This record gives sequence, C-alpha cells and structure tokens, in this order.
Amino acid sequence: MKATQTIEEIQNFEGKYPKQLWYLFFSEMWERFCFYGMRGMLTFFMVHQLFMKEDVANLQYGATQAFVYAFTFVGGLFADKILGYRKSLFWGGIMMIVGSAILAIDPKQFFFLGIAFTVIGTGFFKPNISTMVGTLYKGNDSRRDAGFSLFYSGINIGALLGGYACIYIGKNYSWNLAFGLAGIVMTISLITFLFTQKSLATIGLSPLLHLKDSKRKLYEYATYIGTLVAIPLIMTMVSNPEYTDYFMYTIGPVTLLYLGYEMRNFTLQENKKLIAAMVFIVFSILFWAFFEQSGGSLSLFAANNLDNDFLGVNLDPNGVNNAANSLFVIIFAPLLGLVWVWLNSRKAEPNTVVKFGLGFLFLALAFYTFYFTRFFANIDGMTSIEIFTLAYFIITFGELCLSPIGLSIMTKLSPLKLQGVMMGMWFLASAYGQYVAGILGAGMSSANENATKAEKLIAYTDGYQQLAIYALVAGAVLITISPIVRKLMQEVK
Repeated sequence: MKATQTIEEIQNFEGKYPKQLWYLFFSEMWERFCFYGMRGMLTFFMVHQLFMKEDVANLQYGATQAFVYAFTFVGGLFADKILGYRKSLFWGGIMMIVGSAILAIDPKQFFFLGIAFTVIGTGFFKPNISTMVGTLYKGNDSRRDAGFSLFYSGINIGALLGGYACIYIGKNYSWNLAFGLAGIVMTISLITFLFTQKSLATIGLSPLLHLKDSKRKLYEYATYIGTLVAIPLIMTMVSNPEYTDYFMYTIGPVTLLYLGYEMRNFTLQENKKLIAAMVFIVFSILFWAFFEQSGGSLSLFAANNLDNDFLGVNLDPNGVNNAANSLFVIIFAPLLGLVWVWLNSRKAEPNTVVKFGLGFLFLALAFYTFYFTRFFANIDGMTSIEIFTLAYFIITFGELCLSPIGLSIMTKLSPLKLQGVMMGMWFLASAYGQYVAGILGAGMSSANENATKAEKLIAYTDGYQQLAIYALVAGAVLITISPIVRKLMQEVK
C-alpha cells in the first residue's frame, strides 16, 4: 500500500473536493482567526487605547494593512525562488505567533513591534497556502472555483470567530488576553499543517531541491536572517504613514517592472493571460478600497453610531461589524460554489469577468444601504444595527463574486513558475486597496473629531453614498470590457 499520493493522483480526485483541501481549510481557518481578530481590534484600539485621532487612526489602519498585503508579494517571491510554499507558510506562522506574543505582553508599549512581526508573518503565510489550493486541481478542472469558494468559507469561519471574540475580550476583559488569544489559535494552525502536510505529495516543496543541501540551506537561512533584520525597518515604516506613502509609490512600479522582466521568458499566449490577470488585479484595488472600510471607517461608525439592540438581542456593534460579513460568507460561499458548478454543467455559468462586474454592483447596493442607515437614526445620531447588518448581507455576495474567484483566476492565468509571484501581486493589489481605504476613511472622519454623533452619522453616510456611485461605475465598465478581457484569457474561463 502506498504511503502517499502523487500530484496526479491528488488532481484526479472523485467528487466535488479533494481531501487535501480540507486540511488546508483548517490551517487557513485558524490563521485567519489570528489575522482578523487582530485586524478587528486595530482601529478601535488605536483610538481608545493609544488615543489617536480618528482620521489618524484610519490612515494608520490603512498603512498597517497595506504593509500586510504588500508583503504577500515578497512572501510569494521567496516561496517561488527559495523556500517553497510549505517552509514559507511555516516561517510566516512562527512570525505571527511571535508578534501576537509581543502584543500580549504589553500592547501599548510594543504595539508597532508586534505589528511588524505580524506584517512579515502574514506575507509569508497567506499567498502560499492559497497557491497550494490551486495546485490540487488540473488547469482545466471546472471544480476549481467551487474549491476556492469552500476554502474561502474556511477563511471566514476563522474571521467570524476571531473578529467577534478578540474585540469583545479586549473591550470587556483584557487587551493582553485578546492579542494572546490570536497567538494561541495561530499555533493551532501550524500544528494542523504539520500533521497533514504529508498528504500533499511534493506540492509546496523547495524549488532548490536540485542543489546540494549545504547550498540550499544557505539560501534558506539567509532568507530567515534577512527577515529578522528587516523587522526594525518595517516597524519604523508601519508606525509612520508618511513612509507608507513612499513605499506604496515605489513597490507598485517596481513590481510591474519585475513582472515585465519575467514576461520575457514566456510565450505570447502566456503573456496575454498575464495581461488579463493584471486587469483583474487593477479592478480589485478599487474593490478593496471600498470594501475595506470595514476595518476603518465602518469600525468607528459602529462604535459611534450603532445601537446594540439586534432584534431584541444585545450585541456588541464592533463585534457585528467584524463578524457579520464572515457569518454570511460561511453560509453562502459553499452554496454559491455549488451554483457555479450547476450552471457550468448547463453551460450557463457567467464568465469570470462578468462575475467581477457583478461583485461591484453588489458592492454599490451595499454602500447605498450603509448610506440609508441615516434615515433610521434617532435625534442623537444612533441608528439601526439591523440595517447595518443588511448592508453586510448584500456586500457578502459582492465579495463572493470577486475574492474567491480572484484567487482561482490567478492560478489559472499564471504560468506554473510564476504562480507564487502572481498570487503575491493579487494580494499586493489588496495592499493598495487597503492603503486607499485608509485615505478614504480619513477623509470621512477628518472633520469629525469634535463633532456630535449626529454630525458624524451624516459625514460617514455621505462618504458611503459616494463610494456606492464609484462602485456602480466600476462594475458597469468591467462588464462592458468583458469581451476584450475574455479574448486575452483564451481557453481559461
């Protein structure tokens, strides 16, 4: 009896999902508990514990999240060239655990040091586990989108649990405990991966196995040491949004130049697919700039303007803001994935470009709903948590039309030797989205510092109305150009 399967045997699985997907599902679930638990605390913690002004906290949130996602490109690059996906994932997990432990000791004094470890750790972990999911499928396997949708529900189970639990524990018990909990569940994630990685055949192993052990280990140790040496630099850059500006102005053009350099090694047909991938990446920047108000302006909106009575049940408004979207994704991601499979079997599934366009239309409707919360407010500026939650219900379908499909399309359109880099670029687009989200959120709150709750309600909802209009225009443009992008994609659907 064979101890492990080959890659070909894994890809020839029967049924809707390969068993290895479930193993990666659980590792990602616990890592996302850690990530979203900390993400959900950032803006509130900075305003109420570090006493930053709301506009400064929004900019700081955008800067921190931008670095988190920007470093996924670095993590993908080192995975492709030196470490392989598995060691990159493990090293990233260790860094995240250390970052959580530092914050658990003293989150006020060591805030930016702990965040610096988390930034680099997420950069090594996040893109590489997603890439491994893609390698479970053959290039033309129509079940891939359904697999990524299921994987995406795992992300959101972690986000649901961490997003509500960490902010609740921090606000009501101890911030030290809240940050420590994130590190505990990250440890669970790594243990899960260690005990299940043997089922992955050769997926994710180092690309340098052809070298002598001594030379390969030299490259690996240099990567680890370089990561640690970079911590003070990352800490300085994350703590100063001005440095973030310089970084974001630089990393994008440099990344595009690197991609252009790599494209010399591929055929015209492969390069057309890479151009199509870049279209998705550019539009995803816009999507995340709007969507990621959830961690910034919507976090402050929830704290300032939401009542806590949800259909007669007392709920923490910030917990709802952090967890509602994830709950809806958990419920509807597997169902929507199966809908895509069902439509595909009847040759009626919309192509990926149209799915992206639909994502923006749902996003527009959701932000119009956030805007309409102003019409349910009392004289003190406190408004309905139910209408706020309805907006998150709508936004979920926009996310499901774009994010899990985006992960899937990056693996479909990328040549095998460039998949880690392209997955990193996908998350780098998220970095730019986060960066712009912080700027947009700061613009909504800049005049709000000494305002009443009613005045804050008007300022934020005016901003959400503008975002709804921009999302509507972007969706219409994307659907209009879909035939052109489809030609670039060739046989990829």
